[in-house]
Formats: sequence, C-alpha cells, structure tokens
Amino acid sequence: MARKKSMKKKAKRRLMFFGTLSCFMIAYFIFSSTLAIIKIVNLNNEKKALNTELKSLKKDETDLAVEIEKLKDPDYLARYARENYLYSKDGEYIIKLDNQEKEKETEEKVDWKDYKYVFVGGGVFVVILVIWLIKKVNEK
Repeated sequence: MARKKSMKKKAKRRLMFFGTLSCFMIAYFIFSSTLAIIKIVNLNNEKKALNTELKSLKKDETDLAVEIEKLKDPDYLARYARENYLYSKDGEYIIKLDNQEKEKETEEKVDWKDYKYVFVGGGVFVVILVIWLIKKVNEK
C-alpha cells in the first residue's frame, strides 16, 4: 500500500514538473512566434513603402528626362522662365495667381499597439491554464 502511494506521489511530481515545463515551453513558442509575425508584418509594410517610393522616383526620373528634352527648345525655355521666374517681355504685366493643390496619400499600416491587449490576454490565458493544470494534478 505504501508503495502505491509513493508511486502516485512520484507520478504526480513528475506530471507536475513536466506539465509546468511544457506549459512554459508552449508559452515561449507562442511568444516567439508572435514576435516573428510582428517582425514579418513590419518588414512587409516597409517593403510596400519602399516599393511605392521606388515607383515615385522612377516616375520623377522619366518626368525629368522629358523636361530636359523640352528645355533644349528655346521657345519652351523662354515660356518656362516667364512662368516660373516671373520674367516678362517688354510691355507685359505679370499677374501671379496661386494654385495650391494638396494631395494627401494615406497608407494602411498595421499598428501593433492596438493588439497589445490581445497579446497580454494570451499570456494571462496561458498562466491561468498552467495554474488550472497544477490544481487538477494536485486534486488527483
């Protein structure tokens, strides 16, 4: 009879030790995989931003190449100087009108600060699960 009790105690200790160890390993896996996912999402957002910047720079490059070709024409050059630098021909009056067009680009970005409660809740859930398992082992 004493041997059965000592076996049960050893089994309970072993189960409690390995159960707790497994719960901590699972929690560590969830935590590290969550951090990896966050890093991947941030890198994807950065990649999207850099791709849009690259497209914009390529468009600017083509626009500047076209502008260089246009500036080789003396008539266009004279008109460009009158429009942008307020030069005038003899007898011309300069009236400047402001055309301000503002374009706003909105990009969708994931803000992980909003999800911190989900991660904290997941951690609390794991701790509660470990406590519950320890209590179940101790009850048997």
